[in-house]
Amino acid sequence: MRICICDDDPITVECLSNSINTFFKKNHIKISALSVFQDGNSLLKDQGPKDLVFLDIEMPELSGIHVAQQLVKLNKDVIIIIVTSYAEYLDDAMKLRVFRYLSKPIDEQRLFRCLKDALELYSNTMATLPIETKDGVYTVRTSHIVSVEAVDHKVIVHTIDKDYHTVQNMQYWLDKLPSGMFFQSHRSFIVNFAHVTGFDHSLIHLYHDQFTAYLTRRKYTAFKNAFLLYLETH
Repeated sequence: MRICICDDDPITVECLSNSINTFFKKNHIKISALSVFQDGNSLLKDQGPKDLVFLDIEMPELSGIHVAQQLVKLNKDVIIIIVTSYAEYLDDAMKLRVFRYLSKPIDEQRLFRCLKDALELYSNTMATLPIETKDGVYTVRTSHIVSVEAVDHKVIVHTIDKDYHTVQNMQYWLDKLPSGMFFQSHRSFIVNFAHVTGFDHSLIHLYHDQFTAYLTRRKYTAFKNAFLLYLETH
C-alpha cells in the first residue's frame, strides 16, 4: 500500500507524516511507502501507485477537487481523504465520494480512526477470489464483483468487466464474500453494496443501472439498514 500526501503546507505535511508513521508503528504494520507532493501537478505526473491519498483542497495551480477527479479517473479504487481548513468545499468533495474529510488542524485520534477504516477498505478492495468455470479458473477482485445470480440451477458472477458462469454454488459465495460488503437480498441474488445505485421494496439497481437484483419484502429493512451502515463506514 502506497500512501501519498499532497499539501503545500509543510506543517500539515509534517503532522500527517508523523501521525501516519505512529499509527503503523503502534499497530505493528509495515508501511510500504509514504510519498509527499507539494502540488497537484507533481502528484498526477507521478507514475507510482496511489492507494491512499491525503489531499489538500487549496493548492497552487490545480485545486484539490480537480486533482481528486483525475485520480478517480486513473484509479476508481483510490482512497481519498480530503484535508482542508475550508468547510465550504465539503459538498464538492462529497460528490466525488471521497472516503473522509479531515479539518485542519488535524485531530490525531480522528486520523487514526480514518486510517483504520481505510486499511479495512483497502484490504476488501484488493482481495481476490477464484471463479471456477467449465473453461478454467479466473481470479477477480472482490470489489469488482457486482452481484452473484442463480438462474435455472446455474450461478452467474456479474463483474464490472464480464459475466462468469461458475460451477461454484451460491453457498460457496455466501461463505467467501465479506458480509459487510455483500448482502443476500433474495435466494437468487447476492449484491455488492459498493455498486448499489438505488433500490425500492422489490428491486435493487446496480452499477449505473446496468444490473438489477430482486429484493424480498421481508429483507427490505435489513438490507436498508446494512446498506446505510456500509455507506456510513465507507
